[in-house]
Amino acid sequence: MQKAWQSLAKHRYPYLFIAPTLIILFIFSFIPILVAVFISFTNMDLAGLANWSNIKFNGVDNFVQLFGDAVFRKSMFNTLIYVVVGVPLVVLLSMAIAILINQGTSWLFKTFRVIYYMPSITNIVAVAVIWGYLYNSQYGLINQMLGFFGFDPVRWLQGPTIAKFSLIIMAVWKAIGLNMIIFLAALQGIPRTYYEAAQIDGASRWQQLTKITIPLLGFATFFVSITTLIGWIQFFEEPLVMTKGDPLNGTTSMALFIYNTGFQRSDFGYAAAGSIVLFAIIIVVTIIQFKARKKDSDVEY
Repeated sequence: MQKAWQSLAKHRYPYLFIAPTLIILFIFSFIPILVAVFISFTNMDLAGLANWSNIKFNGVDNFVQLFGDAVFRKSMFNTLIYVVVGVPLVVLLSMAIAILINQGTSWLFKTFRVIYYMPSITNIVAVAVIWGYLYNSQYGLINQMLGFFGFDPVRWLQGPTIAKFSLIIMAVWKAIGLNMIIFLAALQGIPRTYYEAAQIDGASRWQQLTKITIPLLGFATFFVSITTLIGWIQFFEEPLVMTKGDPLNGTTSMALFIYNTGFQRSDFGYAAAGSIVLFAIIIVVTIIQFKARKKDSDVEY
């Protein structure tokens, strides 16, 4: 113990620098997680919030009821669709756009960087309003364009399946910009000597892309993949603003289900159980990705 205190005293300055961050994380992340775990084993609602004596411990009943809830199971399926379709699209499109934009340094390429980045900093409500007009089945711009080419109008937000993919398209469009910037930063860190050597050896542009660019974007791809995956598992703002989970809960995500349960029905214990399940899924998926990344790194080494 004395050695531990001596080591802490010796290296106190680094600990002092990270202390504010650790304290904030402890207060606003670790403690709320512990509180949510406790609440998930109770029947806490508005009555319990007003008077703690009304709170009763009900064990794992919330979790048993949760997995028997058809709406929750549907929200898990919807979230799976969002992740499986949305994450690869965001990663691939943001990488492709970054590679194309990185080819030039003129004002035109810089302008396109701004254009692609702007959606990511635009308020989701403003985005939802614009896309709501675009998706309007009667006078929306998309259906007007389809009508110009002789196609029938599509009810973009009025069918469970088509509404999911409509939300995915909007979310992908909004997410590309930030990830594009990350890929651009990684691209600009690749030494030009690699490409010069490849050109001397007679490598084509495609070979340079597949043998130099994409492999050296490995860490950036991993970072974008894991952050995008976590974000899409928590897919919330788009269905809340655009569809509110309708039609027939066809666009309800797990995060939206938790929100509706906790803040619309005031069933905090049940909502906390849902949040613990969502948290566990994020942890498991993150660990799997880190394991896969480590395995790939070992193979490369």
